Amino acid sequence: MNDRLKKQFDFIIELDKMKNLCRQTYVLHEDRKENDAEHSWHIAVMAALLAEYSGKPVDVLHVIKMLLVHDVVEIDAGDTYCYDEEGYKTKADREEKAAQRIFGLLPEDQQKEFYSLWREFEDCQTDDARFAAVLDRMQPLTLNYTRSGQSWREHGVHKQQVEARNRPFLETAPELAAAVQEMIDDAADKGWLKQP
Repeated sequence: MNDRLKKQFDFIIELDKMKNLCRQTYVLHEDRKENDAEHSWHIAVMAALLAEYSGKPVDVLHVIKMLLVHDVVEIDAGDTYCYDEEGYKTKADREEKAAQRIFGLLPEDQQKEFYSLWREFEDCQTDDARFAAVLDRMQPLTLNYTRSGQSWREHGVHKQQVEARNRPFLETAPELAAAVQEMIDDAADKGWLKQP
């Protein structure tokens, strides 16, 4: 095996750890939480399916690649629950260190490409990254809503928290924003999200 292929295999083997990283969102048809690999696959499919609602033209393949690598850093940094204010204080540093190590396993050209995809997602300045962020927020929200707000109820999440987390990103995709707001409002009406 040549050195390049060995590095690629090392990275592929490292990625398997994503299957053991549980998130706070429950899968729909089992009583368990989804893992990072399932989440990444799900939103990558959503990108292909929902690109017509992105609000601005996007490069779907680029968005899919971004979504497939955006949570790789959680292998080292762990999953920080989106409503964990304490965890967010150290999230950026933990994830940057993880990105350097994990993407550093790859050959230099792929290391730069994958790091760049991850950084673009985190910085959220391009239309592609904004659409990726919409999907990354919409997928767990949709699963949570479909499970009668199970994770929201477990963590005592307020309607305002969900709206604040999603509003800045969903503004770029009005039709998706309207669908998400319907779910949020209905979840609050049903008592799945706390209200003042």
